[in-house]
Amino acid sequence: MAHWIPNATVAAVVERDGRLLMIEEHTAEGLRLNQPAGHLDPGESLAQAAVREALEETGWHVEPTALLGLYMARYANIREGVDVTYLRHAFVCRPLSHDAARPLDTGIVRAFWMTPDEILAERARHRSPAVERTVLDWLAGRRFPLDLIWTHPDAVGPRPAA
Repeated sequence: MAHWIPNATVAAVVERDGRLLMIEEHTAEGLRLNQPAGHLDPGESLAQAAVREALEETGWHVEPTALLGLYMARYANIREGVDVTYLRHAFVCRPLSHDAARPLDTGIVRAFWMTPDEILAERARHRSPAVERTVLDWLAGRRFPLDLIWTHPDAVGPRPAA
């Protein structure tokens, strides 16, 4: 039996004037809505990954202020031979500044602000079930201190040469 490892991902839940920062992106299922989100890269902490993903996908510089929650969801597309489990670490972030000239990641159509009600009304277009649950938890006021996540110094920074 092969060794199974879930994919570690992050999401940035960024609020401004009652609206949340969202992206619209091309996927195998068509255009989908998501929070700025993506995979944890080697040499970065989970919070650093959320900051990087927000910048790459939206052009917004953000600062994590709290951990919103951990979310596990499975994406299976038997026709394409895909069966992946994602472990999402969602951070509440505050917007700092926007770099409108920065190109967005490949596949990202646009970044824009939506009210929570607008996001929830578009459930059929969500990238994953975690999008809705993240919004609901944000609305419920869930917040955990950032120091809930401990990162050993050896886990961040450049990897030693082999």
